Amino acid sequence: MQLVVARIGRAHGIKGEVTVEVRTDEPELRLGPGAVLATDPAEKGPLTIESGRVHSGRLLLRFENVRDRTGAEALRNILLIAEVDPAQLPEDEEEFYDHQLIDLDVVLADGTEIGRITEISHLPSQDLFIVERPDGSEVMIPFVEEIVTEIDLEEQRAVITPPPGLIDESEAVVASARDAEHAEGQDAGQAEEPADGQRKGDA
Repeated sequence: MQLVVARIGRAHGIKGEVTVEVRTDEPELRLGPGAVLATDPAEKGPLTIESGRVHSGRLLLRFENVRDRTGAEALRNILLIAEVDPAQLPEDEEEFYDHQLIDLDVVLADGTEIGRITEISHLPSQDLFIVERPDGSEVMIPFVEEIVTEIDLEEQRAVITPPPGLIDESEAVVASARDAEHAEGQDAGQAEEPADGQRKGDA
């Protein structure tokens, strides 16, 4: 099974290094020295990783036979693809490979359907589920335990408890308006009954 594990970004320096956008939870395994990766477009590969290092929070790679900035720039936007055994599982039961998560149904705790995971975006700070809604729109859901409360591979679903406004932006607007009205009401109450209003504020 072939999975995209990274996208090549800009050249770094003059010795053939490139930045990469990591799309795997195991970069040390998939993007280590000696790894031979297929590419998209296919005619640009395969590419063999010669060395790698982290610089300012970004992974830098150097490939065999790429020795200068010109060669590195020619690789920009190429996708790196690894061959992965679909039966292989991460050692940590709390971790998942991207292919296990793609196509999972995303639902609320009460069973309300939100959509389907179509892509995993690996950012430096956190991973994001890219979820396609039934109407064709997309929503991004941070893959953090406060929001994604359960991954059930048997039922092929991810259960989420999103904060207001994450799924439906109108919820955030309504909440803000309600808060504003409430605040205005409190201000009026304080004007009429300053002692009681102050006591409520302290509470």
